[in-house]
Amino acid sequence: MLVVRKSRIPNAGKGLFTTSRIRKGDLIVEYKGEKLTWNQCMKRYGKDIDHARYLYFVSNKNCIDAQHTVNELARYANDACGFSLKKGLNNNSEYKNIKGVPHIIATKVIPPGREILVDYSGDYWEMMRKEQKEKEKQKEKEQKNSGDKKLFQDKKK
Repeated sequence: MLVVRKSRIPNAGKGLFTTSRIRKGDLIVEYKGEKLTWNQCMKRYGKDIDHARYLYFVSNKNCIDAQHTVNELARYANDACGFSLKKGLNNNSEYKNIKGVPHIIATKVIPPGREILVDYSGDYWEMMRKEQKEKEKQKEKEQKNSGDKKLFQDKKK
């Protein structure tokens, strides 16, 4: 049985946990959500496609968007190799497409009470790093503009 609760990964939010033993090779859960084509995803998110955190790309004709399907469990599986690493936490599962349907499969035995941790792939984290850098640049720009306004106000006094 699977449950959602606070992730053990710092700043990750919620995580997916098992209450029973899972054997290596077991199918843990199907990645479910709204079924769309890649073109439909692009129309929905446009230039904000990088913010589509729960989008699973299978093919151009088969994408799963779990953004608004909060009851679907697979969307809560985190990656232990993301931004907030915690010593002792390692991925214990992987995504696998079975006849065009994405699933999370155990890559090792997972004891009861453990978090399901799955590799998101390098592409995902590359996109996230790019987005983080853009946010930092924007914040720096806003701080600079704020400082320039204060300097202008001080000169007026």
